[in-house]
Amino acid sequence: FRGGAELLFDGVKKHQVTLPCQPEPWDIRNLLKWIKQNMLKERPELFLQGESVRPGILVLINEADWELMGELDYKLQDQDNVLFISTLHGG
Repeated sequence: FRGGAELLFDGVKKHQVTLPCQPEPWDIRNLLKWIKQNMLKERPELFLQGESVRPGILVLINEADWELMGELDYKLQDQDNVLFISTLHGG
């Protein structure tokens, strides 16, 4: 989490997580639900909108824009690096 997004997660920028086993492969859509339930500490409306990240949150998967990877439908692989960067600035 960067660009201020880490403030919603107790100021912690890097998290290494092991997702629980489930019958279907994990995708970003399910990861966001898991993050909301297990990691997000405050003001979910600043990070999520519906089932996706809110506008202004850049998502990179292994350093590539998630739009190139299938966005919410991207199937997570072991050791994937998912980065959320807030591009929103207060004023």
